[in-house]
Amino acid sequence: MSQNDFYQTLCVSRSATSDEIRKAYKKLARENHPDVKKDDPAAAERFKQVQEAYDVLGDTEKRQQYDQFGTTFPKGGPQPGGPGPGAGRSYTWSSGGGPGGGFDFSDLFGGGGVDLEELLGGGRRTRGGPRPARGQDVEATVSVSFETAVLGGSVDIQVEHGHQHDQLSVKIPAGVNTGSVIRLAGQGQPGRFSGPPGDLLLTIEVQPHRFFRREGSNLLIDVPITPSEAVLGAKVEIPTLSEGSVVVTVPPGTSSGAKLRLRGKGAIDPQTKQPGDQYVVVKVVVPREPSDDLKELYRQVSSLESSPRQGLW
Repeated sequence: MSQNDFYQTLCVSRSATSDEIRKAYKKLARENHPDVKKDDPAAAERFKQVQEAYDVLGDTEKRQQYDQFGTTFPKGGPQPGGPGPGAGRSYTWSSGGGPGGGFDFSDLFGGGGVDLEELLGGGRRTRGGPRPARGQDVEATVSVSFETAVLGGSVDIQVEHGHQHDQLSVKIPAGVNTGSVIRLAGQGQPGRFSGPPGDLLLTIEVQPHRFFRREGSNLLIDVPITPSEAVLGAKVEIPTLSEGSVVVTVPPGTSSGAKLRLRGKGAIDPQTKQPGDQYVVVKVVVPREPSDDLKELYRQVSSLESSPRQGLW
């Protein structure tokens, strides 16, 4: 860096705006800070030159004099053959500020909560030390089976803490549904400066079931029956999620679409903690390829039937 041309020192043009000069100064000061470049003996000298250049170019009046007179500008400016501006300053680093005369680290490193100790890896404390900061929350999605969502259970997940991978067993409360969120306290990003860690927020995604579907806390299952079972009635074995198979009575004259209720065999309502019901939805199924004998029987039945559409329209 040139010690004579302050514009060259800050790597800006002579037409640079005040904002461009300030940005260049902050960048170079950050790069050459003695605490950042501990292993570079020349860093302190470069930092000093950058500070000297900004002392002049960062001041509108001094910059005008410098542009007019160069390094010979009067009233405290550097004299030919003499020390440059700021010569003789003591550059000491303390908890109260920076090099000589009220220099502010928060100004150098951009303000807005940027802490010197954080930037320099914890080597220095400024303004009484950094405040502990809570770590950020982490969001993730976990897929659970239909049975686990309805009845409750647990799932194993992998959590990354730094370079370490931990396996956690997450308890799934009974009655969760797609979109439900489970909060795992302290399993998010680590805190800064001894602050508490954030949380892990798991969004539930429920896998579909082969037979069951869900409406709120109620479970529904379609059960096919024959036309004769619908007419005459029948006892049908029905699966449940919580109690295995149960026998349900289909009353005589049951039409397709009718719902038979099994009380208390649904999912737990997360709000009331009460179980919903299971509904058996009757589906009357006719044979696709009936035999000749069956067709003849249906012809006999049809001659005895009255149309359900009679008088309907």
